[in-house]
Amino acid sequence: MSPFIPKRFEAIAFGFLLSALMSFFVSFIANAMGVGLGTTGFTMIWMKSWLTSWTFAFPTVLFVAPLVRRLLHHIVKPA
Repeated sequence: MSPFIPKRFEAIAFGFLLSALMSFFVSFIANAMGVGLGTTGFTMIWMKSWLTSWTFAFPTVLFVAPLVRRLLHHIVKPA
């Protein structure tokens, strides 16, 4: 499979995938601990929670990532 996303969209694609995966796993853990895995309708509760959290996580990652890169530039020694 060859790449199909132009390089100029790499940061957005990174934020999209990172926020999707992080919110997916974190919402699973939070819901498993909060309502329990054996709860009737757990999957639907989890998916609703995941989609809601992802709508906040994606723009947050896009906003925060450049700030984190700048901060790291100041605290990480060059090789």
